[in-house]
Amino acid sequence: MEIKMKQQDWIFFLLCLLLGIVAEEALFRGQIGVSYFVFIVVFYSIFFWRFRSFSFSHQRIGYFLLIIIWILAAGYYLYDTALFYGLNILVIPGLVILHLVLITSPKTMKWNQLFFSPYIILRLMDGIRYNYHFTKSAAVKSKGNKGEERFLVWKKILIGILISVPILFIILNLLIEADSQFDRLVGRLPELLSLRVDYIFRVVIILIYAFGFFGFLQALSQKRTPVKELAVRPVIMDGVITITVLVLLDLVYILFVAVQFKYFFSGSLEAGFTYAEYARRGFFELLFVTLINLTVIIGVICLSKDVHGYLKQSIRTALSILVLSSGVILVSAFMRMALYEEVYGFTFTRILVHSFMLFLLVIFAYTLVKIWLEKLSLFHFYFIASLLYYAGINVVNIDQMVVDRNLSRYEETGKIDIQYLHYLSSTGRLGLIELYEKHPQTPGLKELLTQQKAEREYSNSNSWQSYNVTRQRVYEELSKLDL
Repeated sequence: MEIKMKQQDWIFFLLCLLLGIVAEEALFRGQIGVSYFVFIVVFYSIFFWRFRSFSFSHQRIGYFLLIIIWILAAGYYLYDTALFYGLNILVIPGLVILHLVLITSPKTMKWNQLFFSPYIILRLMDGIRYNYHFTKSAAVKSKGNKGEERFLVWKKILIGILISVPILFIILNLLIEADSQFDRLVGRLPELLSLRVDYIFRVVIILIYAFGFFGFLQALSQKRTPVKELAVRPVIMDGVITITVLVLLDLVYILFVAVQFKYFFSGSLEAGFTYAEYARRGFFELLFVTLINLTVIIGVICLSKDVHGYLKQSIRTALSILVLSSGVILVSAFMRMALYEEVYGFTFTRILVHSFMLFLLVIFAYTLVKIWLEKLSLFHFYFIASLLYYAGINVVNIDQMVVDRNLSRYEETGKIDIQYLHYLSSTGRLGLIELYEKHPQTPGLKELLTQQKAEREYSNSNSWQSYNVTRQRVYEELSKLDL
């Protein structure tokens, strides 16, 4: 592979070096805040400049992915929820890679097929391969006619260094023993070296990012032959076996729902169960619905396409009953969790589970329609709905919902876990400040806010990279709070 660098390519290489500096400054210089959004803005500005004359494909899904990426990046600026702070460090780069490969892939390639995943891996490998040939080509050009002589000189220098190391070790120890001033000077070397090591570490990170961006984007700018779809013999489920399994499952669910319908929706506990056990059983029902029922339904839909006639209608009916039964169990689990929250309060995890149940109800509703309308695509909907759900729970600020509901519950019952709100996030700390302004006599609250104020005074998180809207509001409210 021969690399021919034009003037535009060299300019792009310098821009990638700049992008590497921005990446290191934004992502490795303290807690991430607005810096992630700044990095995404710079990255896509350089990308669209490099591909300004490129004809993009799959633009509708491409714009959708781009919007999701920007929303998730903005989350670092708006909120500081711990779960999404960690997840999005992995999710956003994954979506960026998917987006770039998707819009630069051939227009004839179907992104919703299984063989698109190997294509993404191949494009990443193309980026590594491009960097290898680029550095090799640059090294050959830099050698010139005296390349061998320079290599021989550096080889001899390295040998001389290796020979000098044991001799210098003995001499340095003798000189340290002979002079205390020299001993103090040598003692400062680790401090100076640690500073240099820090600089070296930063340079290494910048180069890794710069060459990673350069190789990957340069590889994407070059056309690649689409991955051929493997001729895999489709698996076909026998209609009689399928309807037998579905009927048996439906009978179990109908019996289960009929016997325990009053127990599900009575809003009270069955004798012998605590609230924790009651909610936990609901969670396992949810898990059962997710892993078993949904898997069975998708499997039957995908693998029983060649079944026709009366048998096909029977399978559709059985699948519909299974979906509806699953919906009943989901509603039951939802009500159980609501009852649990009324007694023990609201947490991030419990509200997240609630939202996931609603997401599954949407998935089951679409799947029910898909059972009777074969032209609909399950993968398209599941993929888009999953991204919308994930972006949604990033945007709605679940922490604020937790705070609001716990404060309302405190007004009604006088019960609240201030330690949980303290460790929840900055939104939780804002809730504590609001609680103190209304009820300053709350046990332990004044001491907790005093601790927060002291921590703020001694903290050094004032860098621009860490700037966050909610966190800044906490700092401002604490400074105005009279304790």
